[in-house]
Amino acid sequence: MDPIRPDLPDLSQSSLADIARLLADRKLPPVEKWNPAHCGDSDMRIAADGTWFYRGTPLGRPAMMKLFATVLRREPDGSFVLVTPAEKLSITVEDAPFIAVEVTSEGEGEQRTLAFRTNVDDLVIAGPDNPLRLTRAPDGSPRPYLHVRAGLEALVNRPTFYQLADWALDCDPPGLWSKGAWFAFAD
Repeated sequence: MDPIRPDLPDLSQSSLADIARLLADRKLPPVEKWNPAHCGDSDMRIAADGTWFYRGTPLGRPAMMKLFATVLRREPDGSFVLVTPAEKLSITVEDAPFIAVEVTSEGEGEQRTLAFRTNVDDLVIAGPDNPLRLTRAPDGSPRPYLHVRAGLEALVNRPTFYQLADWALDCDPPGLWSKGAWFAFAD
């Protein structure tokens, strides 16, 4: 159990039905409907490792980070903002705004479903609406991303990627199915 969100179970101990129920119950603010005037810069930054900073200092309260994550939005020009009905403030995002830190798998082959938890406790089931994509860093190393919501992505952390890669190597070509969508793990 998460001490900040005790309603979130350990994914490894949860069935897909449990995870789907939690997803259905979670209500996020309707940030896509809010269109206030841009008010300035928030002085906030999300580092490539998922750490949130305010004026150069890491946010020390996970609950505050999770709250801000619920009002994060990606603009059509690719920039990021924190938005409420009354304010819209720019926020710097170095890579992806979230990190996928846990995955669980149910089923095999085309019947497999992958469920992820992010560093801000978003639960995401990979599939046609939430695809996995694999890019390459400048050094050639894999950079896997998961679509979380409305243009916001999570970088899949190394341990979670290794778990996915282990499953993907059982397929020829390497890749994984989730909710009927195929995600290739090879170039």
